Amino acid sequence: MADAPITQDVLTIPRKLPEGPVNLVGLTRPQLRDVLIAHGTPEKQAKMRVGQIWQWIYQWGVRDFDAMTNLSKVYRAALAEKFVIEIPEVVSKQVSVDGTRKWLVRIAGGHEVEVVYIPEEDRGTLCVSSQVGCTLTCSFCHTGTQKLVRNLTSAEIVGQVMMARDDLDEWPVPGAPKDETRLLSNIVLMGMGEPLYNFENVRDAMKIAMDEEGIQLSRRRITLSTSGVVPEIERTANEIGCQLAVSFHATTDDVRNKLVPINKRWNIEALLEALKAYPRGRNSERITFEYVMLDGVNDTDADAHRLVKLLEGIPAKVNLIPFNEWPGAPYKRSSNNRIRAFANIIYNAGYASPIRTPRGEDILAACGQLKSATERARKSRKEIAAEAGLNG
Repeated sequence: MADAPITQDVLTIPRKLPEGPVNLVGLTRPQLRDVLIAHGTPEKQAKMRVGQIWQWIYQWGVRDFDAMTNLSKVYRAALAEKFVIEIPEVVSKQVSVDGTRKWLVRIAGGHEVEVVYIPEEDRGTLCVSSQVGCTLTCSFCHTGTQKLVRNLTSAEIVGQVMMARDDLDEWPVPGAPKDETRLLSNIVLMGMGEPLYNFENVRDAMKIAMDEEGIQLSRRRITLSTSGVVPEIERTANEIGCQLAVSFHATTDDVRNKLVPINKRWNIEALLEALKAYPRGRNSERITFEYVMLDGVNDTDADAHRLVKLLEGIPAKVNLIPFNEWPGAPYKRSSNNRIRAFANIIYNAGYASPIRTPRGEDILAACGQLKSATERARKSRKEIAAEAGLNG
């Protein structure tokens, strides 16, 4: 019997619409149509109203119904009585010396997640969270030391994008000449949590981000990173269509079981078989293998040669990530010479092997460092090493 879809959507809270005004953020177009009709919009007008409201919220970034000037005053007043347009609340903001921004945002229930924006010369990437905490307990990842609290709703996921555009002052002005320059040009689902354990909410949020009458990000500008939830990989291609990245990090099951414990459920062989069958896995849309470089753990020449062998038959590139240390981390970063030697073996085998430049380390905004500030565990290095199975 085939595995059923493995998700944790039941952990998404709130599970039903709250009493009082309904938040329109995060609703798909069909959901928005249904909720408008349920609250009095004539069915014959619903499609037009969805289009108008959608553009105001997602193309222009408007949160005030009074500003939706192509709607009648009476209809705007009715909308204001029944609905709200709400996104996560910014609690704090830090800016790194390299320009990286990190926001701590508060969501329903008083929970907090972190969101990171990484500027480049010709683009900017937003690292979005999908869960409060994480269930995977990857031993090299700071987020993994925070237990899973709950999934984020689609509103809380796409709301991170809207919040970042607010802070970057990047909403276009209605009627102004179109500016093709995008400060926020890419999204990576690489923040807190495992996106494929919150599939439906991630899918709906990314569909909103990709909508041509809204935020207008191409599916090729969105990358979803998974630790290897095998049953959901094909579904990602079919229902989202974005780029795929895999937190790989080891070339043997023994090592990956310690670094990425989900490997005990779906091992390297099962993961690679799913990736070989990935519907969008072709040269123009290569799968990214993320590989954190840990001194003396996974960084030998033998590891590099094994990785090359494992990649056979998969259009791939390898992102080598110098380990970003965090308080109490049980690992050390591989030396620069070791990382370069590893990269050269991958490159000489015909695979792109860029070495990621650490960004935002001074504000704990780099890869693997995110964790809700109010829930940072005060664990000693010895305690974390013991949990990672590294003491014997």
